Amino acid sequence: MNDMFDDVVSAYINGEFVAPADAHISAFDRGLIFGDGIYEVVPIYGGQAFRWDAHLARLNNNLDTVGIRRPCTRQEWEQVLTGLLSRVSDKAHYLYIQVTRGVAPRNHLFPESIAPTVFAYVQKLAPVANRSVAKGVTVVTIADFRWHRCDIKTTSLIANVWLRQQAKEQGAAEAVLVRDGVVTEGAATNVFAVIGDIVLTAPRGPNLLPGITRDLVVELMDRHGVAYEERAFTEQQMIDAEEVWITSSTNEIMPVSRINDHAVAQGRPGPVFQRMYDLFQQYKAQCRTDAKQNVG
Repeated sequence: MNDMFDDVVSAYINGEFVAPADAHISAFDRGLIFGDGIYEVVPIYGGQAFRWDAHLARLNNNLDTVGIRRPCTRQEWEQVLTGLLSRVSDKAHYLYIQVTRGVAPRNHLFPESIAPTVFAYVQKLAPVANRSVAKGVTVVTIADFRWHRCDIKTTSLIANVWLRQQAKEQGAAEAVLVRDGVVTEGAATNVFAVIGDIVLTAPRGPNLLPGITRDLVVELMDRHGVAYEERAFTEQQMIDAEEVWITSSTNEIMPVSRINDHAVAQGRPGPVFQRMYDLFQQYKAQCRTDAKQNVG
């Protein structure tokens, strides 16, 4: 019965650290009834939250956007983080944070004077498969039928779940979404394409989530002189591209070797991906070194 919690090392709900199996919320929570909530997924490497400031800033910005009261100050979030990480080993984990509007009678209008529900846990992070990095993954393109505020990291993810399931049923690792012929993002990733001598990724806007990993890759390209543009590109341009990658917090940066029935370039990861992958790993290693030195 408790096998599902084997990889969850710690949990927190509404001010209390609890055993994962004891993390319960009300059936009348608006997160359950409406998907009325915001969430974050933060990688944990060497016991340290990766890009914590960026994740916390996005969480707070999204809460403000949808009108959910911020439940914690930065200091209080730090206390939650410290408590959750107290049982974390040196292996990779991820932190999941969810804040809903709270518990109230079912009514579409925002209720007044209710406390947000705060739920968080830390779970072991499955290592990125070396085979996938070496050979690349297959993706399929699917029409992007989601709403027009995909930049908000809401818990209302039924469209993304449905799209990812369609990709799985076609033997693919991810669904790359296309709106009016233009690539937006993956169901749970951001998309990069090497076209000519330039790396392209879709610009920030309401049609895609500004991924923390996406932003880091852009930052690394800028820092290390890799030519890039945040510019829209079409489905056909992506299919014809020299290289394609997808990024996310849990999968980091992953090469795409096949799109639908088409091999990307020679059907294997390219040199620009390899450079960015190496730079990403170096950045992670440096973050871990800096964290240890600060603790010392």
